[in-house]
Amino acid sequence: MSTATQEAVQRPPLADQAQYRPGRTITQWSPEDPVFWRSMGKRVATRNLWIAVPALLVAFVVWQVWSITATNLGDVGFGFSQSQLFWLTAVPGLTGGTARIFYTFLGPRIGQRRFTALSTIVLVVPLLWLGFAVQDTSTPYATMVMIAALCGIGGANFSSSLANIGFFYPKQEKGNATGINGGLGNLGVSVVQLLTPILITSSVLAIGAGQKKANGSEIYLQNAAFVWVPVLVVLAAVAWFGQNDLKVASTPFSQQKIIFRRKHNWLMTYLYVGTFGSFIGFAAALPLLIKTTFPAYSVATYAWMGPALGALARWAGGWIADKLGGARVTILSFVGMAASIIGVITFLPAGSGQGSFTGFFLCFLAAFFFSGVGNGSTFRQIPVIFRGQHLKGLTEGTPRYAAALRQAEIESGAVTGFTAGIAAYGFFFIPAMFANFSVTSAMWGFVGFYASCVVVAWWFYARPGAEAPS
Repeated sequence: MSTATQEAVQRPPLADQAQYRPGRTITQWSPEDPVFWRSMGKRVATRNLWIAVPALLVAFVVWQVWSITATNLGDVGFGFSQSQLFWLTAVPGLTGGTARIFYTFLGPRIGQRRFTALSTIVLVVPLLWLGFAVQDTSTPYATMVMIAALCGIGGANFSSSLANIGFFYPKQEKGNATGINGGLGNLGVSVVQLLTPILITSSVLAIGAGQKKANGSEIYLQNAAFVWVPVLVVLAAVAWFGQNDLKVASTPFSQQKIIFRRKHNWLMTYLYVGTFGSFIGFAAALPLLIKTTFPAYSVATYAWMGPALGALARWAGGWIADKLGGARVTILSFVGMAASIIGVITFLPAGSGQGSFTGFFLCFLAAFFFSGVGNGSTFRQIPVIFRGQHLKGLTEGTPRYAAALRQAEIESGAVTGFTAGIAAYGFFFIPAMFANFSVTSAMWGFVGFYASCVVVAWWFYARPGAEAPS
């Protein structure tokens, strides 16, 4: 029987096919069945993925909007100290990381469609508040901190989005799918750093009065917030009417919390802190490092390039890991990050030497690239590890195998979100290390940490006879 005939025979009845339309809840989902995947699953999964990507990208914009906004507050009359401005950029990292942990377990429970729409539209609140607050220099600092904390919730969307999207794809395509979702979503960091300096100078887009700088020029800080409000509304509507909820992904916390007893949850969290924690922490810290270490160079010109490269490399990392194996690519990423940071140290100013900005910046770009590759490969490892652990010794097609496969999917989704939540604290801790230690000391600390990650990845996942080859 030909493939086309098989697919025609095995397609769900027309009554059941209706559940795969946009806006519906899907009760039957078998991505590992090649016939179902070719005839129905791939099309539905692709639609859900490409609706999730822009929603996640703009959520990252909201998460990072303070990294640029805070640098302009002093110029327009806000009397905040440098320390206070630092906290305004750091607070979203704390709330984003914490909220990610909750979103990890709420997202699959509520469903991809509902949770994407709700978690997107709620971000309108802090943006509206921010847009009005920056127009009044008498706005109390405590209010600004509250707004920054609420903006941090945008970073939490990452955990729910990737946990949900993972359920749509078969094992051999999970790395590529999460790489696309996470990588293009991460581009929001570059988008906000690139576009905000342009948006705040546009009187055409302004709603409300401009703010005068000391040199007499006028900017419109509210644009950094207000411009994204209609975008969020549209994206939430598209998600609500265009995505699907998967019944198989709807899981009570009682079935998810078992991950806290899984050793590989903690080991993969450790590795992902090294990859994504570095990516988001370097993205937050690089503008300040350029400004303080090489003040002759424009932050606006260079800062966005590293996060953009890292975000795109995440996509490549997931794809390469699907082909070569996640553990091997993860090890390569940590070796590359360590070598890149050693290069950064080499080109820093030291003593009477002025250092080399070109060498410094190129090595930092390499660090972003390898962190992005590692982001993709670690997320490919997680479902492979948990499938291998749960299905070991079971026969495909048996009831026990089916139950174990479902539990593996539940746990891998929860672990994906949880590791992302913990790693997001890099947004706060890496800039804090640069603030409390010399740049060189902090950098050598990163190199030592990456070396330990190589050991963990090799021992548990890559060496011959490894406990959980992935």
